[in-house]
Amino acid sequence: MSVNPELAGRRYELPEPYLVGREHIRSFAKAVLASHPTHFDVAAAQAAGYADLVAPATFPAVLQDAGLQLLLSDPEAQIELSHIVHGDERFTYVRPIVAGDELRAALEVKSVKSLGGNSMISAETVLTDAAGEQVVTASATLVVRATPSESE
Repeated sequence: MSVNPELAGRRYELPEPYLVGREHIRSFAKAVLASHPTHFDVAAAQAAGYADLVAPATFPAVLQDAGLQLLLSDPEAQIELSHIVHGDERFTYVRPIVAGDELRAALEVKSVKSLGGNSMISAETVLTDAAGEQVVTASATLVVRATPSESE
């Protein structure tokens, strides 16, 4: 079954803000093998001009994934989880994420396209801080493989 094209324009907002903690940043940095001292040492981060620890560049993927989970669990999406391949991911920053940030995330499905029986879903997740200011936009493309009967 192909992905419902009417998903384009649909928004999924996380119900609660996400409080970025120092241990979140340290754990994520270790997981992605980021070794810069600003991810681990508050004094190093402050010496570099930041208020607190700085999250690695790919940290927004944590909140992007939470938004994608809302999309994927939407019964109207008609997405077979076992057929998903991650196609692309990009982050466009307004400012770095630091420990203490309280972030909200809203994912919008930008487009749903069909190509050779497969579906391509483009989505953007905008992260805003407690003041409502944009921090980063995370863009992702998911490829949903067609079932064998659809691609024939």
